Amino acid sequence: MEPKSITIIGAGIAGLSAGCYAQMNGYRTRIFEMHDSPGGLCTSWKRKGYTIDGCLAWLVGSSPAVGFHRIWQELGAVQGQRMIEHEEYLRVEGKAGKTLIVYRDIDRLERHMKELAPQDSRLIEELTGAARACARYDLPVDKAPELYGTIDGISFLIRMFPFLRLLSKWKKVTLQEYAGRFSDPFLREALPLLGDLPDFPAAILIMILAWMHRKSAGYPVGGSLEFSRRIERRYLDLGGEIRYRSPVREIIVANDKAVRVRLADGTTHHSDIIISAADGHSTIFDMLGGRYIDDKIRRYYDELPLFSGLIQVALGVARSFEGQPPAVLYSLDEPVVIGGQERRYLPIEIYNFDPTLAPPGKTVVKVMLASDYGYWRNLKESPERYRTEKEKIADQVIALLEHRYPGLAGQVEMRDVATPMTWERYTGNWRGSFEGWLITRQTFPPFRMSKTLPGLKDFYMAGQWVEPGGGVPTAAMSARNVIQIICKRDGKTFMTQTP
Repeated sequence: MEPKSITIIGAGIAGLSAGCYAQMNGYRTRIFEMHDSPGGLCTSWKRKGYTIDGCLAWLVGSSPAVGFHRIWQELGAVQGQRMIEHEEYLRVEGKAGKTLIVYRDIDRLERHMKELAPQDSRLIEELTGAARACARYDLPVDKAPELYGTIDGISFLIRMFPFLRLLSKWKKVTLQEYAGRFSDPFLREALPLLGDLPDFPAAILIMILAWMHRKSAGYPVGGSLEFSRRIERRYLDLGGEIRYRSPVREIIVANDKAVRVRLADGTTHHSDIIISAADGHSTIFDMLGGRYIDDKIRRYYDELPLFSGLIQVALGVARSFEGQPPAVLYSLDEPVVIGGQERRYLPIEIYNFDPTLAPPGKTVVKVMLASDYGYWRNLKESPERYRTEKEKIADQVIALLEHRYPGLAGQVEMRDVATPMTWERYTGNWRGSFEGWLITRQTFPPFRMSKTLPGLKDFYMAGQWVEPGGGVPTAAMSARNVIQIICKRDGKTFMTQTP
């Protein structure tokens, strides 16, 4: 019997992962991707001999210490891959000469914070104690939650009850509110910067510290595009097919069943099942014309907050930056307006740890800033104003970095500025959002969005637009879960292989 065919829209991490797991389970798949390379948001690009990484700073599941590592193994992403586990997550440098070093080792972090603010020892121990407790638990990844039966649910609650109780406590307080309890003025200012987002639950920081403490949040040498290409190679080795430069414009429906996709070139392609791993808004309201929605889906897109768009300034610098920490939040002497918003701190990433991204003795330096999509949408209407603003921002960032790293301005050999319009153009992401739905106290722990649309058969969605919180691991797990759901529907036992 001819195997069922699946069309997958998008060759980002979710699309590639869906393709891999579908091929492992005997489906015949083809991916249509709008650009000429895999990865979607998980990408890199080259300028003047430098490679600019657009995504991964650290990766959950980088080592076998957590269960998610198995998924990366199944996808061929980590075999033989060198991972770097930094000693530090981030440094926050204040105006008065104080520096908060967020060590990945929780014990070392606790000692350091007590040295900064011994009077706040009780609050520090409460924070680091919660992170240690969180590190003892590992969320199960084998079975799609949508397929849990009663016994599965009871088993999960029994095993994870202490962890869930911990998260329940820490999700109720924002990081900003928790920092406000400290008597030390520097920690009151510095701690919120570790999660500088609206209504950011302190539980998120607890989980990040736990992953890093377990040494399973490393950086893959080679960067984001090389990481994506590993999964692409796995997919092709499994017999999958990718067609690049093939944007999908329409999902054709017959009798409320998804049957074909129409590409920008006018050609149509039939399959038994269609999975969209593309932008959620474009999928639902453009490719499907908004015909398969209900009040719940409409409220998602009308009311849920989004991760903001980003300005990314990348510089190629003829300097090694030896001994410099990889990530710094640098307090500015005076507030500066960049991209229409006032900035008091400058977040700096120095890729001196990855020799594959720059020529010997040189380094990529990157600054990423949250920015308003509407501001850039208006500027984009005038190409000249848009280009001028980008150049102005590059000049501003270089001047600010010169204060922190004297001599840098004369060593810049490459400059590249991306805006929310860049992400929208490259990935189709709605409003240029980098990670989809924003995690807040109201949406954490992430609630489960349906991977199907009401009234539409043989159609599924995977990726960050059905998984609040987004991120590369979430995209891969989302795709794995979708294929499990399809296998269950088709009466097949879900199978995986590890190359």
